[in-house]
Amino acid sequence: MTSGPGTEEAGLAGGRRGVTSDGAVTGGLVCAHHHLYSALARGMPPPPRTPTTFLGILEQVWWRLDRALDLDGVRASARLGALEALEAGTTAIVDHHSSPSAIEGSLDVVAEACAEVGVRVVCCYEVTDRNGPEGAAAGLAENARFLRAGGRGLVGAHAAFTLSDATLEAVCGLAADLDVGVHVHVAEGPDDAGAGARWEGRTDERWLLAHAVHLDRPLAGTILHNARSNQNNAVGYARPSRWAEAGQRVALGTDGIGADMLEEARVAFAALRADDVTAGPDRVWGWLGAGHDLVPEAAHDRVTWSQVPMDPWHLAYTPGVRPLEVVVDGEVVLDGDGPTRVDAEEVRAHAREAATRLHARLAEMP
Repeated sequence: MTSGPGTEEAGLAGGRRGVTSDGAVTGGLVCAHHHLYSALARGMPPPPRTPTTFLGILEQVWWRLDRALDLDGVRASARLGALEALEAGTTAIVDHHSSPSAIEGSLDVVAEACAEVGVRVVCCYEVTDRNGPEGAAAGLAENARFLRAGGRGLVGAHAAFTLSDATLEAVCGLAADLDVGVHVHVAEGPDDAGAGARWEGRTDERWLLAHAVHLDRPLAGTILHNARSNQNNAVGYARPSRWAEAGQRVALGTDGIGADMLEEARVAFAALRADDVTAGPDRVWGWLGAGHDLVPEAAHDRVTWSQVPMDPWHLAYTPGVRPLEVVVDGEVVLDGDGPTRVDAEEVRAHAREAATRLHARLAEMP
């Protein structure tokens, strides 16, 4: 390894350089791209056909799962996802939600579930044309309703390849009207390789651009890197360093595979090293800390960890690091006995019951 501590973003970065650790204490971690609705996918029945492409994975797995969700399933998955985030020292989630059979009110359910656990959340609803014009209109309306009522969030969109020109314009228009950014998947797989051209000139610094694996041009906004998901879906390596080196902010997400951000950073570091053997973990920990630019309050949360010191060169190679105490807005929301606001066993029991019903609906779905 040719780089060492202090050569790039030092410490558990916050902002562009950020939250250095004080011994075993850091700010709260941020999951910059999550799909809380996916928490109940574990143990789901196999898809009708084994997908062999990224589009097949979407069609056979995720687009069936989200259609099967009802509002109770949305609540159960959001509470479980928030609980698991808290147990991993993650105090803020930027969520990208979809539940086509239960759209109206769904963002309130997600926000309230996270607040119940004690985790901050930034919400959006995924607008898409894949469920017809009525579904697209309902998704736009849910974003508008939630934001106009004072909810914290962005306008959500699935990806350019599932948006008609009219719907794409409506997404951008709503974001402009509400003076917020857009949280969108961009060039995640080959089916969306033309996304750069369709979004060019429309984005601004408030936009969150998830994946960017096949993005062929710079777009204004934050690149959300999801290393483990990209590998799981075999969509390729995004090379986030190219965007960071060009001065663009890069933040880490999980794309719905939990919210253990230390583990996600280790996976991102392994992917980076496979592409560039000279890279040190400082770079990835800078991307992790960039989540504080998206949810600044999380930098002032306090997580006391089982590991000393909390620096990238230890964390990259030390498994099992866990929070001993988490303080959010001055309140201890996790201590040695577990979460203080909710009963973890009850949250998990509710999730199991909701998952059983969800999986039964999936098994019956054509």
